[in-house]
Amino acid sequence: MQTLSQRIAGCIRAALPKALKLVLWLLKIMLPISLAVSLLHHWGVIASVAGVLTPAFALIGLPGEAAVVFITSILVNIYAAIAVIATLPLDLREVTILALMCLISHNLPVETLIQKKTRSSALGMLALRLTTSFVAAVALDALLPAQLGAGLAAKHGMGFANLGQMLLDWLAGAAWLVLKITLIVTGLMILQNLLKEFNIIKMLSRLFAPLMRLLGLSRESSFLWLVAQILGLAYGSAIMIDAVERNEISAADANRLNYHIAINHSLLEDTLLFVAIGVPAVWITFPRIALAIIVVWGVRAVVRLRPAKAGG
Repeated sequence: MQTLSQRIAGCIRAALPKALKLVLWLLKIMLPISLAVSLLHHWGVIASVAGVLTPAFALIGLPGEAAVVFITSILVNIYAAIAVIATLPLDLREVTILALMCLISHNLPVETLIQKKTRSSALGMLALRLTTSFVAAVALDALLPAQLGAGLAAKHGMGFANLGQMLLDWLAGAAWLVLKITLIVTGLMILQNLLKEFNIIKMLSRLFAPLMRLLGLSRESSFLWLVAQILGLAYGSAIMIDAVERNEISAADANRLNYHIAINHSLLEDTLLFVAIGVPAVWITFPRIALAIIVVWGVRAVVRLRPAKAGG
C-alpha cells in the first residue's frame, strides 16, 4: 500500500508531461497573436477598424472612442481594455456598459481556439460572444440610470515612441506570460490529479450538483465550472482539455459548459479589475450570469426539439 507522500509524488509525476504539452500548445497560440495585436496597435490599424464601428456604438449609448476599447478587448484581454479606458474621457455609465461587453468578449482569438479544442464550434462560440455582448449592452443601456456617477479622468496616452520600444515592451510581457502560463497550468494539472487521487472531485460534484442543475449543466461539469470562474477560460483550459481528452465529461456536457463559460467566466478576477476603477459590481456580474443561464437552457430546448421536428 502506498504512503501519502508516494501518492502525492505519483500525482506530480503524472501531471508534468501533460502540463508541458498543454503549456507549449497554449504558448504557440498566445505569443504570435499577442505580437500581431501589438503591431496592429502600433501601426494604428485597430484604431482605423474601430472607427468603422462608431455608428454601431452610438446605437447603444456609447461614443465612437468606445469602439477602440472593445476591439482591444476582443483581440487581447481585460487588462489591455482597461489601459485604453484610462486614456479616454468616458463617464461611469459608459464605462459600465463597455465593461460588460468586454467581460463577455475578450481575448477571442485565443479563447475561441481553446473552446474549439474542447469540441465546440469555433464560429459558434465567436458569434455567441459577440452577439451577447451587444445584446447585454442594449439591455444595460435601457436599465442604467441616466447619471450613474462622475466621469473617469483619462490618465495617460497610448502608444510607443518607436517600434523598438513596442517590441521591448512585448518581450517583457511575453516573458511574464510564459512564466505565468507554465506555473498555472502545471499547478492546475497537479491539483487535478490530487483531487482525483483523494476522491475530492466526486465530493465537489455532489456539493455543486444543485447549482449545476440551476445553470443547466451536468454535475460532471462542477469542477471545470469552478476552475473557469476562478482562473478564467484561457488559464483554466488545461483542465477542461484534459477532461475532454480523457472522456471524463461527455461532448454534449462539455459543449453546454462552453456555452455558459463563453459568456460568464473569471467571475472573480475580471470583475474586480473593473470594480477597482469604480464600476458597480452588480451591473457587470448578474447580467452575465443571467445571460449564460438563458443561453444554456435555450440550447437544451433546441436540442430537445430537433428530434420532434425530424419525426414530424
